[in-house]
Order: sequence, then C-alpha cells, then structure tokens
Amino acid sequence: MQEESPPPLVGCSKPHLEKLTLGITRILESSPGVTEVTIVEKAPAERHMISSWEQKNNCALPEDVKNFYLMTNGFHMTWSVKLDEHTIPLGSMAINSIAKLTQLNQSSMYSLPNAPTLADLEDDTEEASENQPEKPHFDSRSVIFELDSCNGNGKVCLVYKKGKPALAKDTEIWFLDRALYWHFLTETFTAYYRLLITHLGLPQWQYAFTNYGISPQAKCKGPGDHSEKGSF
Repeated sequence: MQEESPPPLVGCSKPHLEKLTLGITRILESSPGVTEVTIVEKAPAERHMISSWEQKNNCALPEDVKNFYLMTNGFHMTWSVKLDEHTIPLGSMAINSIAKLTQLNQSSMYSLPNAPTLADLEDDTEEASENQPEKPHFDSRSVIFELDSCNGNGKVCLVYKKGKPALAKDTEIWFLDRALYWHFLTETFTAYYRLLITHLGLPQWQYAFTNYGISPQAKCKGPGDHSEKGSF
C-alpha cells in the first residue's frame, strides 16, 4: 500500500516539530535569501510496525532509531533560496520511513545477465586504519539498510557490521558514494541526525566526510559557508 503524505507545513509552529528540527527552522527563516522552509508532518510509527520490521529483517533496531520512528515515521524538510525572480530548491533533509528502510540489494544496480554483483566489486586491499573503522561489506558479513538516497548523490546507510542475526550494538552510520566507496559518518543514528540538521541538508554535504571533500560547485551553494564538518 502506498504511503500517504500530508501536505507540507510552512515553518514549524508545533512544539514537537520544533523539537524534531532542533530549532533549525528559525535559523533558516532568518537567513537572507532563504524562502519556503517546509516540513512534511508524519505521524509516529506504531510499535507493531517496528516489531514487524525487526522480525522480517532479523535485525534489532537501536533504541535511538526506534525512538525516532516513534516520534515520526520518517522525516522530510526542505528549503529554497530566492535568486533574482526565481525560487530555487536547495536544502533537503530526509530520513526514510520504517517501510522504506530497506536492505540494499546486491544486484539492484547490475540487472544484466552475468553482471558482477556489488560483492564481486569489493576491494579488500583497503584495510581499516587507526582513524577509520573497518568498512562495511556487500556480502553476508554486513547487513545494510538505506536511510537516505541523498537525491542521487550517494546513500546514507544504517550498517550492521556482523551480519545476521543483527544486534543493535553492532550498528554504525556510513555513507556510500556514487563510486561505491564507503565513508564512516557516525557511531549512532542520533549523532548522524545532528549532522544532518547541522549541515542544513545542503547538496552533497556528506562528501565533507570523504577524502576528496565537497565539490567546488556544492561549496558555493547555500547561505554562508557550511562546507566544514558539523559539531555536536
């Protein structure tokens, strides 16, 4: 059954939405040139939906992820900028609903017969360093779920590092770039959510956590300079 989304709210006048957005709407609305700050209000997920997801996927969700879905079944906040007489969509902050928290399919990008799977393309020569934990794997060693498709600029993923049955304590948040390289973001969903809000959903902000950084084009976008990594 297709999910129905209520109409977006302009601004953030409800207390629970203000808490959910960590007050970022006031900052955006007071920024020069920013317009059409909207948030799609979503009802909380029911507990049985979370339990069903865990049973179906043989994975235990971390408590902070559960608490998030019990507050709102997904998240989508956008804002635009006014350039001359044109309104240009720019910021987009999103977390998939529990129904769309789906496992990455090893063959989803390679549908041709006899095409290599993602597991076949892994480069195991790049081992973890002192500053970088061991990267996720596309095979059974890791279980990977998509939190955000990043508007086609990559995927933010909830990663269970030790396969199934998957325990909540074994999760981390990673960014999979368009070249299929992994980049560590945070140890917890809560820390990732703060990063998402801190970076205002600017295009390609996740690339600040890669070795090659944000593209020059993305750095030029948005109010102020938000190209540096956020702090908690």
